[in-house]
Amino acid sequence: MRISAQMITIDCADARALSAWWAEALGVEVAQDYGEFVVLAAAPLVLGFQQVPEPKAAKNRVHVDFSSEDRAAEVARLVELGATVVAEHTAPGLAWTTLMDPQDNEFCVSDAGGH
Repeated sequence: MRISAQMITIDCADARALSAWWAEALGVEVAQDYGEFVVLAAAPLVLGFQQVPEPKAAKNRVHVDFSSEDRAAEVARLVELGATVVAEHTAPGLAWTTLMDPQDNEFCVSDAGGH
């Protein structure tokens, strides 16, 4: 017997607001809205947004990595939507940008095929 991944869930202060931001960022629609829990189906990724009462206290221990054929343009688009650039990273054969969404959850955008 084994388990299989179904969804990545992000804790947040306002599930509807953050899921709306991510829906726009990913170009998808809300798949399910339960008020304090909202689901986006951005194939092959399913993201859940779970409203929690406590504020974010530290860096996320888990985050989502995305890739793009034009990382610079994609980062600029996400910043225009309300993301914040945290850092730029490079390693041999690999480059990525760490960002925060409007509720301070970290995520990364790498060059296609990287990170």
